[in-house]
Amino acid sequence: MSTEEATTVRARPEPIKAVPVRHPGRWVTIAVLAVLTAMFLHVLLTNDAFQWSFMIDNMFRPPIINGLVQGTVLMTVSAMVIGVGLGVAIAVMRLSTNPILRTVSWLYTWFFRAVPRLVLLAVFGNIGILWSRLEFGVPFDTQIGQLFGIDGMELRLFGFDSRDVLTGFMAGLLGLALSEAAYMAEIVRAGIQSVDPGQGEAAGALGMSRGQTLRRVVLPQAMRMIIPPTGNETIAMLKDTSLLMYVPVSMELFFQLDAVGKRTFQIFPMYVAACLWYLLLSSILLIGQYFLERHFGKGYGQTERARFRLRNLAAETGGGAAGAGGTVGGTPDGTGSGTGGTPG
Repeated sequence: MSTEEATTVRARPEPIKAVPVRHPGRWVTIAVLAVLTAMFLHVLLTNDAFQWSFMIDNMFRPPIINGLVQGTVLMTVSAMVIGVGLGVAIAVMRLSTNPILRTVSWLYTWFFRAVPRLVLLAVFGNIGILWSRLEFGVPFDTQIGQLFGIDGMELRLFGFDSRDVLTGFMAGLLGLALSEAAYMAEIVRAGIQSVDPGQGEAAGALGMSRGQTLRRVVLPQAMRMIIPPTGNETIAMLKDTSLLMYVPVSMELFFQLDAVGKRTFQIFPMYVAACLWYLLLSSILLIGQYFLERHFGKGYGQTERARFRLRNLAAETGGGAAGAGGTVGGTPDGTGSGTGGTPG
């Protein structure tokens, strides 16, 4: 090869010397966190105020376990069941075309979201002051009798003493459940509105009623948006059961732990025990929330959409077998509104 030809050949570029990006801030943050963690562990292991042996001996006693099961867990489950059921009904009322239902549901959510739960529990704990006896029958019977000149007319079927029914547990349940229903109504309403309106239109084209559309088409798709905040509300409800000591409800976890601390003059160790119990229960709820979110999130996300497209391509190349069974739901991301397929 001549010299002129050699000079025309392009020289091979040198390899790139890549210099990694420095992140000094990360290492400083890690160092600070390591020091804080070491300080925290040092306090836990060396400070005698924690009284670990006393705490472990008392946090598993029968009164505390009974307060955990019969008070905290039972109250959480009962309040959430009532709150979710009532919240769904109020959400449907908020989305109704009837102005009266919309107004009543808005007033309900406005009131119970505005009043703190501690205040509500205090009010329901003393609501027996309003009525010493609760009776069922014709309303305004005495006033109707006076209107027609009949004194002392009572058209009542049965009744009972308010103190027999409005116990501490029932008062706490009413306060927590009614308050939770207001928050769940907004969560469910947002979930329903997140569903593509074409889903409801497609269901109506198939002859479904509004109730069937809500149960079989809209709510199943809205669950993906409803489950995460509902899980957060459940954990918040678990922690809010500690407010029941102001009703008061004696058969409750925090009430029993506080009673042990005051009786033995070891208040701080029992408060730490309460933190450990609530951490354990919240962790269990977080695990359940994770599996629920994964179940109702099937068919969503970039990975699932890619799999859906691959299945469609495979079906098309295989002779159009994908058209054999269309559904109302359309595509898995909720944007489709197909009403049915035809044989391939």
